[in-house]
Amino acid sequence: MSPAEILAQYGPRESMEYDVVVVGAGPAGLATAIRLKQIDASLSVVVLEKGSEPGAHIISGAVMDPRAINELLPDWQAQGAPLNQPVTADEVLLLDAKGARRLPQALIPEALHNHGNYVISLGALARWLATQAEAMGVEIFPGFAAAEVLYGENGAVRGVATGNLGIGKDGEPHEGFQLGMELLGKYTVFAEGARGHLGKQVIAKFDLSAGRDPQTYALGIKELWEIDPVKARPGLVVHTAGWPMDEHSYGGGFLYHLENNLATLGLVTGLDYQNPWLSPFEEMQRWKTHAAIRAHLEGGKRVGYGARAIAAGGLNALPKLVFPGGALVGCDAGTLNAARIKGSHAAIKSGALAAEAIAAALQAGRAGDEVTAYPEAFAKSWLHDELKAARNFKAWFKKGNTIGTVMTGVEQWLLPKLGIKSPPWTLRNRTPDHARLHAASQVEPIRYPKPDGVLTFDRLSSVFMSNTNHEENQPAHLTLKDASVPVAVNLDRFGGPESRYCPAGVYEFVPAEGGGEKLQINAQNCVHCKTCDIKDPTQNIVWVTPEGGGGPNYAGM
Repeated sequence: MSPAEILAQYGPRESMEYDVVVVGAGPAGLATAIRLKQIDASLSVVVLEKGSEPGAHIISGAVMDPRAINELLPDWQAQGAPLNQPVTADEVLLLDAKGARRLPQALIPEALHNHGNYVISLGALARWLATQAEAMGVEIFPGFAAAEVLYGENGAVRGVATGNLGIGKDGEPHEGFQLGMELLGKYTVFAEGARGHLGKQVIAKFDLSAGRDPQTYALGIKELWEIDPVKARPGLVVHTAGWPMDEHSYGGGFLYHLENNLATLGLVTGLDYQNPWLSPFEEMQRWKTHAAIRAHLEGGKRVGYGARAIAAGGLNALPKLVFPGGALVGCDAGTLNAARIKGSHAAIKSGALAAEAIAAALQAGRAGDEVTAYPEAFAKSWLHDELKAARNFKAWFKKGNTIGTVMTGVEQWLLPKLGIKSPPWTLRNRTPDHARLHAASQVEPIRYPKPDGVLTFDRLSSVFMSNTNHEENQPAHLTLKDASVPVAVNLDRFGGPESRYCPAGVYEFVPAEGGGEKLQINAQNCVHCKTCDIKDPTQNIVWVTPEGGGGPNYAGM
């Protein structure tokens, strides 16, 4: 049965009405809810979270700039926010296959100076923000995936519907079936993170990206390690550039020392890479074998794994932030500052700005219109100034790593030294990430070494560490527009890149009955990183929401 047929037979859905509906219990969504309640405690606010609890799907480096949380919750220290480890030192390493050169402190770009920032678990911060929001009267519904945008007769967004529960792989309701609910709001805020499932639909419906650059993404693959106490340097922040990336593949590594002998590390790979044989997961494993990284990890053990796409286009790719009935905040809009490798402060600030505009609209008796005060306030904010200064960062790297490195030095180091806050030029990007792959026949295959199980690992053991789980008897949430395309186009022309770009082993080509190969989708492995939805060269894969509560359950990430 189709969703429409199920609704026709089992409907109507129950509905609940609120002043504001927020989709996503990450930093942006929770900041929106908290700020709304700070302004007017009588407002009814609900936050939907597809993870089993707030923070379950949250993953980031993360080094956090506290500027936004200082504004939102000035007493966060007294309230026990999990910002426990101040940054104590910065290192920037330029890697090649043979060694590493440490960039002198005087040459480190301003964007990578982290004095006053904190090394944190962003998942832990989301859990803490959720407790703050609930204490203010915000309703938070974890395990409820917002699966559908609801529109009014005038075309404005009027809320969302959660996904149905108890639908089998065959599309038929089975025992335990439960129809989704409608959460209706005078305004709806989308805070789903990068490449949000519903945010993407809203951007397309209202043409919010008209005149903007196409969004460009990166895939961050992260591990959490318990390290030898002798090697622990709490607060040390290490960033790497160069190896193992080639000249035309953007990427960089991070390794941050937390408290309690923990280190969080990973590799960020731009999803605009051109070589279809490249595997971001394997590149991350290879990166760990470099002597400069291995030195931190030997004698330790891996205790966590995860992956997530990052919206890296910055201000040039930022869509219009409002539409009739709602707004986009955080990485659903793309407010991350790729030059700083930071997004949590931007997410919190954008959520607070949206909340202030929406609260004013509600107090004026408005509903369902465009809250233009939000983008107007954003344009006057310190966040806009920060993103404006970094607007060319990713676009320069699309011209090659050498040009990108040189121009980053000019824009992020030289110009600030000259008192110029923002470059006087703007570089544009017109090519979406999925359109940049070369044909497999044009590029030499990359041979990756086998994992040793001590320092380097395979995908399946990694997924196990992410605590990923999905109800097996449900429709696949990784859908194909045309089932023939993976073999006829992707495998034939590009060598089947989906089997390599996915960091969870979801896609593999296996022998088909009668000869040849077919694409097998192991949806239960999916860590909800959204890479397939972004990088598929034919845009044939569409990620949709699985049953609420499914996916990873990250701890300490």
